[in-house]
Parts: sequence; structure tokens; C-alpha cells
Amino acid sequence: MSEKKGLSFFTIVSTVICVVFVCEAAAPASAIGNQQFFWWVFLIITFLIPYGLACAELGTAYESEGGIIDWIREGLGDKWAARASYYYWVNYPFWIASLATLFPYIMTTIFGFDFESNIWITLAVELAFTWIVTFMAFSPVSDSEAVLNGGAILKVAIAIVVGCLGIWFASANGFANDMSAATFLPDLTNTSALGYLSIIIFNFMGFEVICTMADDMKNPKIEIPRAIILGGIAIAAIYLFASFGIGVAIPADEIDPDFGMVVAVETMVGNGFVYKAIAVAFLATMFANMASWSFGVNSVAAYAAQTGNMPKVFGKMNPKTGMPDGAAITNGVVTSLILCIQLIPNDFIANNIFWMLFSLSLVFLLLTYIPMFPAFINLRKNDPNRYRIYEFPFKGTMMKVALYVPMIELVLAVIATVCPLSMDEVADKVPMLIGLVVFLVIGEVFRIVSAKDRTEEYHGLTPELAAQRLAEEAATEK
Repeated sequence: MSEKKGLSFFTIVSTVICVVFVCEAAAPASAIGNQQFFWWVFLIITFLIPYGLACAELGTAYESEGGIIDWIREGLGDKWAARASYYYWVNYPFWIASLATLFPYIMTTIFGFDFESNIWITLAVELAFTWIVTFMAFSPVSDSEAVLNGGAILKVAIAIVVGCLGIWFASANGFANDMSAATFLPDLTNTSALGYLSIIIFNFMGFEVICTMADDMKNPKIEIPRAIILGGIAIAAIYLFASFGIGVAIPADEIDPDFGMVVAVETMVGNGFVYKAIAVAFLATMFANMASWSFGVNSVAAYAAQTGNMPKVFGKMNPKTGMPDGAAITNGVVTSLILCIQLIPNDFIANNIFWMLFSLSLVFLLLTYIPMFPAFINLRKNDPNRYRIYEFPFKGTMMKVALYVPMIELVLAVIATVCPLSMDEVADKVPMLIGLVVFLVIGEVFRIVSAKDRTEEYHGLTPELAAQRLAEEAATEK
């Protein structure tokens, strides 16, 4: 029998980096100032490690096309699986839309032509990006190794270059920010900085996406936890180096959360060849990032539709490629509609479009992960005899503490992102809060309508059902 062909381990790790490392998120994180380094280390220990290791156990013990949604469904039942499915999906159109709004500005700085002079030209550029990403999602993941590997290499290269430029710039011109020891300590009174902490957590999200690619791996039970651990270490180092580069070039209170990375490079080297090369590479990583995320998001949405937790349109598969074209097309349509809000003459929308859309994207993504942690605990309790090639390192009370801490951090991050923590934030955050409430209501409508396609409500894996499944699996192996 010939050896099973699949993705190389290099491609798997590259996928982790391509999916999880988000260049455009480095600038908002840098806006926190030097205290970001404390929060990076703190959240690596309290969030990234327990979250990543929980994904490693779930991904190897419960292999499925649904990934995190299937884990939540097994642990908490259809109701929470439906909510998580919607949150996971709706974050993606908002994310595509937010990145699309960066394109006209960056292309203007590269080519000199004013792509922002007319709203219709701006919208045309944004829609072109949206539908290129949509059509890229029609290709099977096994045919897209060049996208995944290339995207990862470009992202790492950009981060290293920005970090190196920062060191060079600081040595020649001094630091743009106060580098005294006190500035590296957390300031809980700085509510605007606390609002950006969700960006750091967001920068850790995405490990579970590779679990949806298990069928394309040679040995997923070994490769998934290895890729998560090695990828997590690499990503943490890359982020810290890139953030340092931005932080030494621009004062924290002047960092633009929309264009911070490219503006930092322009500040250090001017608008010459080096800047243009990095800007072009930055644009290329946007395509790679959206393509790599589409594989996971669309597969999860299709799986949720098949279990009656999302509308049927998301479950439409291409008979030739096996890809969830229904979810991909829906993404393109919804993203296009979201971008059309720029046609409303409003100064707040015009000046804050990227951060408004990006913050809604990251909030919905964070909401997706909140039920994953109690679902993990329930699965450990109700399915104790399942074979786990990799196990979360703690048990009992220590396990609950290690898992509830990141869950609480997610809740606090959501609150800090969309809820005004001071009167100065009311004007900026109330529109985002309203948008969140509106789309949460739409999600509940999705859940209720989708439930009509189910013959019965699944309430999660019980000890009796778990024992029955293990007996059936043992009989099948014999």
C-alpha cells in the first residue's frame, strides 16, 4: 500500500503562521505603548498556552470537519454550537471588509494615483479585493500550498524587516517613546490602551483552523499538537519583534491603528523603494491571510449547515472540488454590502471605517471561543475514557483554573473593545456597540430559523452516549 500523501509538516506550520500571524494587527497592539510587552508576556502565559494546548487535545481526540464548532456541539449541544457557528462566520466578512478599506490608501502611496479621491473608485478597489479573495476560496487547500507557504514567509519577512528597521532607526535617531522601566508596567487607568488588549488576544487566534485540515495530513494526531506548539513559539517571537520596530519609530499616542505598520516604515525610510516593496508585500499577505482563513471558516460554516446550526445556503458544496462554495459566495455578498455603508455621508464612518469594521470582526471572533472552554471541561468529564494521544497537562481544579482564566479574559476583552470605559470613548464606541447588538440579534434569528431543519435537538455528549460511541468504534476496528 502506498504511503498516504498529504501536506508537508513545513506547510502545516506555515499554515499556523499564515493564519494566526496578522500583520495589520501589529499596529493597534503597538498603540498600547511599552506596556504592550508586559501584556504580550502575560497573555502568552495565561491565554495562548492554555488555549493552544486545549486545541491540541480537542483537535486530536475529536477529529471532524467542524473543528471548534463540533467541539462546542459535543460539549454544550446544538444551541451553543449554532451561536458559535454564526459568530465564527460573521467575523470573516467584517474582517475582509476592514482589510479592503486599507487597499486604496496603500495603493495610493505605492503608485501615486489617488485611489481615494472618489468614493466610487475607492469602493471599486475594495470590491475587487473582496471578490478576488472570494474566488480564491473556491480552490482546495491541497492545491494552495504556495499561498500558505508564501504568505507565511512574507509575513515573517515583513515582521523581521520592520523590527530591524526599528533597531536601526533608534540607534540613529533615538527612541520615539520614553523607554524608562516604569513605562513597561501595565497602566489600568489608561482605558484607551485597555481597549486594544483584545488585539493581542486576537493575534493568538486561529490554531483550530489547522484541525479542519486533518484529512490533508499524513499523521494529524502527531502533526497538529507539534504545529501548534512550534507555531505558537514562533508567532510570539515574531509579534514582539515587529511591535518593537513600530514602537521605537512612532510615539504610542500617534500610532494610527489603521495604517500603523506601513506608516512606521514610511517614517523610518521615507516613501522610496524599500517602503514600496514592504507595502506591496503587505498587500500580498492580506490575500494569503484571507485565503488561509477562508478554508477553515467556510468548512466550519458548511458543517454547521449540515447539522442544522446554520442556514442551508452555507452547506452548498461544489461537486467537483468538494469546496463549500455556498459559504464563499455568501461571504462575498455580505462583505460587499458591509462596504457599501461608506456611501452614507458620515464623518465618523469616513474617519474610522477600518477600526470600526475590524473591531466588530475581532469581537465576534472572541465570542466564538468563550464556550470552547466549558465545552472542553464537559468533554473531559463526560468522555473520560476516550483515547487522547495528547492531553492537556493539568487535571481537576488546576485544569479548570487554567481554562477559566482565558475564558474570563475573552469576556473582559469584548467589554473593553466595544463598551465605553470613559466619557471620552462614548462617541467612538457607541456605534460599534450598536452594531454588535444588531448582529447578535441577527444571529439569534439565524439560530432559530436553522433549528427548524433539525429533526431533534442535540444536548451534547453524555457519559452514556460517549460509552456507546467508544463501543461502536472498538467494534468497527475489530
